[in-house]
Amino acid sequence: MLSFEQKLDRYAELAVKVGANVQPGQILVISAMIDTAEFVRLLVRKAYEAGAKQVILKYGDETVNRLRFEMAPLESFQEPPKWHAAELEELAANNAAFLTVLSSSPDLLKGIDPERISTHQRTYGQAMAKYRQYQQADKMSWTGVACPSPDWAAKVFPDLPAAEQMKQLWEAIFAAVRADLDHPLEAWEQHIDRLEHKAVALNSKKYKALHFISPGTDLTVELPEGHIWAQAGSINEQGTRFVANIPTEEVFTAPNKHGVNGTVSSTKPLSYGGSIIDRFSLTFENGRIVDFHAEEGLDTLERLINMDEGSHYLGEVALVPFHSPISESGILYYTTLYDENASCHLAIGSSYAFNMEGGKTMSSEELASRGMNSSITHVDFMMGSPETNIYGITASGEREAVFLNGDWAF
Repeated sequence: MLSFEQKLDRYAELAVKVGANVQPGQILVISAMIDTAEFVRLLVRKAYEAGAKQVILKYGDETVNRLRFEMAPLESFQEPPKWHAAELEELAANNAAFLTVLSSSPDLLKGIDPERISTHQRTYGQAMAKYRQYQQADKMSWTGVACPSPDWAAKVFPDLPAAEQMKQLWEAIFAAVRADLDHPLEAWEQHIDRLEHKAVALNSKKYKALHFISPGTDLTVELPEGHIWAQAGSINEQGTRFVANIPTEEVFTAPNKHGVNGTVSSTKPLSYGGSIIDRFSLTFENGRIVDFHAEEGLDTLERLINMDEGSHYLGEVALVPFHSPISESGILYYTTLYDENASCHLAIGSSYAFNMEGGKTMSSEELASRGMNSSITHVDFMMGSPETNIYGITASGEREAVFLNGDWAF
């Protein structure tokens, strides 16, 4: 049996070699909370072992973030951090790789005025528009991994003694990312191959639309002509493969912005902006959200939808089987990085340019003309369950089963 230190070492290696896939002579930018410093130091060591030219660290602090939202004047949230965006854009233009370590408490901003949060997200999103375009066109390598924090572990395992919560979350993460295996790098190669097999099969179908049916959901999602089903193994501008999410279980594409009709109901809580949105539904007409409800976090959901014009539409449709490792763990992680890989999901906001044939080199106007959505935000929410059935609708109008009872039908 592997020790904790061995699994942690394998996890860091996966983040650097599979996720960011740091190349010799490359800069790696790591963003993380200060409480994850021990894990970050291991990531830095792995990056230099992989040949990194320099590792740039960008630390944050949850307590400081909370204090700002509690005490800073509202106008400070109305000032876009242009200096921050310019630095990241320059690094991306020079082929830096980016690794984000997620650890924040899902309830970090509970009780904060939603207007302050939404104002911050809007101005931040506007400032980061160009950098986000780089990401969504695979200009550079970028990835996200998770590291437990005491508050997050307590949210996930509230019934365990405090001393056990962090340990249990670490073990759950190791299992989800395959770091508990003897040969995790090889296991990831096989996993990506399996996902690619599904993406190839869907791309061969060229479905005109997907029809989702489950309790509380009856939704038709048209797919634009030339859409591409992808999985998390992406290729950057230099031809280097990276994996944007560790873990990942999804195969995904972009919907036709104006071709979504019906109602969809969430199946897991959404942690967004330091608050929880739960038991919510969205109704669409010709792609646009025209009605919405939530039993928890309604104000937060409303502000998300009203972030900009593009946040009234969808930018991603992703398929994840119910019988997949994260789903079968039975753990609700309260972070999208994990929960989206336990459930089929949709994303409010922008589309990924690489989900369109030739999209990586298209202008914003060209992408829009092909039915792709543009927004300063991209927020995934979970809507899959063991009762989810999905049917592909061909150009001739025939219906074919894609998912039955929450799992692949082929």
